[in-house]
Amino acid sequence: MKVKIAIIYATVDGQTLKISKILQEELLKKGNQVAIYSIEEFNKEITNFDKLIIGSSIRYGVHHKKIIEFINTNKNLLDTIKSAFFSVNLVARKPEKQTPTTNPYVVKFFKSITWKPPIVEVFAGKLDYKKYPFFDRIMIQFIMWMTKGPTNKNVEIEYTNWNKVKEFSETLHSF
Repeated sequence: MKVKIAIIYATVDGQTLKISKILQEELLKKGNQVAIYSIEEFNKEITNFDKLIIGSSIRYGVHHKKIIEFINTNKNLLDTIKSAFFSVNLVARKPEKQTPTTNPYVVKFFKSITWKPPIVEVFAGKLDYKKYPFFDRIMIQFIMWMTKGPTNKNVEIEYTNWNKVKEFSETLHSF
């Protein structure tokens, strides 16, 4: 029997979607039926799926507003199926901030909601100053300066550990 999995994501610059596609690819290899939806387009019944994975990027220290609304609105249904959450943020580029218990954004996120999925993961995102609108670039450069990260406006660094993403897909497949 094929396991029906939905991956719902919110992304600002595309890295959460990229991670979602790799998760989909890996889960499909295991014989699962996997569909990806942006939070804006998801209009299915949660209970139509055996597993639901939610991924969200961070901007200015906060997960995507529509993801938070979705979780708060559907918390009781999410508790009835196997569910997981992953966060994508640049703070996770630092080894000491790469787990759900050490990443300040993830810790803050789960203090602000009542949903407690059994599986949570954190991935470092991508820094690409050339992609950002002027204000975002200035703010992100300032945050990077404060956290001793790269500030050169020509910098493009993909911090995502793709092996960790594939390991996460194994965890998702087997739970």
